[in-house]
This record gives sequence, C-alpha cells and structure tokens, in this order.
Amino acid sequence: MYQPYPGGAEAPEPSPAPSSPAPPSIDRAVRVMYAGAIASLIGIGIDFIGIGNLRTRIENANHNLTPAQVTNSEHVLVVGFIVGGLIACALWLWMARANGAGKSWARIVSTVFFAIDTISQFVGLGAGAGPVGRIFAIVVWLIGLFAVILLWQRTSSEYFAAGKSRY
Repeated sequence: MYQPYPGGAEAPEPSPAPSSPAPPSIDRAVRVMYAGAIASLIGIGIDFIGIGNLRTRIENANHNLTPAQVTNSEHVLVVGFIVGGLIACALWLWMARANGAGKSWARIVSTVFFAIDTISQFVGLGAGAGPVGRIFAIVVWLIGLFAVILLWQRTSSEYFAAGKSRY
C-alpha cells in the first residue's frame, strides 16, 4: 500500500510568507506604469505617423547622402522606432510588476529611468520627432512623473520597508 508521507499523513503544505497588501499608492503607481506601457506602444504608432516626412528630414539633415544611404537610414530609424517602443513597454511592465511585489530596488530603478527620460526631454533627443511626437513624449514623461511621485509617498516607503524585513 502506498503511503505518501511516513506515518500515513499527507505532507504539510508549506505556508507562504505573510505579506501585507500593497497600499493604494502602490496600486495606483502600478496602474500608471501599465498605462506607460500602453503609451509606449501607442508611441510606436505616433512615430509611424511622422514617417511620411522622415525621408525629407534625413535628406535635409545630411545633404551628402546618396539615395541608397537615405533609404538605409530611413529603414534603420523605422526599426529603431519599433525596437525602442517595445523595449520601453517591457521596462514599464517589468517595473510595474517589481514595484507591485514590493521590491525596493525597483523603486530606485524606476526613479533612475525617470531621471534618464527627464534628461532626454531637456537635451531634446526626440526633437526631430515633430510636434505630435514631442507632445506625446511629454505626456509619457508626465506618466513617469506621476508614477515616481506615487512610489515615493510615505505609505509606499512603509510598504517597501516592510518588504525588506520579510526577506
């Protein structure tokens, strides 16, 4: 006769470590980060809206390029739009999940990503994106600002501090 555990009793189920529920500020921050991920995907579409004049912008910026070089540059930029948007979406999702799980390092990494985006806004890395692209970049920046503010509220800090004591 089969006995799954010595003495005939079932093996006890390991109990998960007790975890406190996330405060509303963390829940809101996670939802805002999911909105940032969606915005990154929408940003790919907005980049494609400006593709019509992309060739002209490349030619105006680089008068010495041959038509083949202009076409190659156009293709590289289109791939860059897609890859950049997908990477941004993945980073938003990663930070949303990690912050929602109470990982204190994720709050710091999220803040660093926001700082990098802030610097890129001031430097004007998206300046060639056209007015719609610039406005959308500011909207995405505002989403990041809201998320970071939520992550650094007192209730959020207490949640992250409690998470450190669990590990």
